[in-house]
Amino acid sequence: MKFKIAIIGTGNVAWHLAPALEEAGHTVTEIYGRSEKKAASITQKLYTADVKTDLDFTTSEAEIFILAVKDDSIMDIADEIILPEESILVHTSGSVPLSALGYSSASYTGIFYPLQSFSRDRAITFEEVPFLLESEDQATLQKLKKLAKSLSQRQYVVKSKDRKALHVAAVFASNFSNHMLRLAEEVMARQGLEFEMLKPLIIETISKSLELGAKKAQTGPAVREDLHILEEHHQFLNYNEQVAEIYRLISQDIIDSN
Repeated sequence: MKFKIAIIGTGNVAWHLAPALEEAGHTVTEIYGRSEKKAASITQKLYTADVKTDLDFTTSEAEIFILAVKDDSIMDIADEIILPEESILVHTSGSVPLSALGYSSASYTGIFYPLQSFSRDRAITFEEVPFLLESEDQATLQKLKKLAKSLSQRQYVVKSKDRKALHVAAVFASNFSNHMLRLAEEVMARQGLEFEMLKPLIIETISKSLELGAKKAQTGPAVREDLHILEEHHQFLNYNEQVAEIYRLISQDIIDSN
């Protein structure tokens, strides 16, 4: 089954999702953005999509409307958008509940959340991206399953309360892990060392954690409770009290979890 789809938003998710939908055989009819230039930057990668700068989609041929916008904009846009009859409105957020779409003009609503980190300058292969789906209408849910299946091998029906837990876990696994790498970059740069030296360690750490499980894969001075080394590291980081405190808190949590 192929769908006609309009995308509301011009961020990283829209940037990657729009061409992926076309490659899967669907038709992207419109890209909405408050900035015509940003919307055009996406439509230029597509075959037939038009740029749209207002939220009146009354005459749109699309059946599914995907809100790929910031979390705090979802409810406002859902309230403002004017949709044709029998339309399906979904959002792509990991933490915003389905109820946020409750006052929209859509006939049916749902969640179409790709569980992945998106950056504009890095290509994404959707085949392995999990899609978390939700709808109170079974026919709509089946359509979302078919849409997700056209992009990925992984589709899961997940309720809003469980999706929030998953999103929190994803923040720890992805966003916080990335921030730790950023702090490591800063430590290395401050000392005039090349971050390249850490890359094999980072790759092995992630691979081992996925293979053995994170608890079993944990190594380092905290899990060994090597208090002398922990104190030396903490003293070393005193040039930045906030980073030193992050080091202390995480080390203590590792000790307490051991």
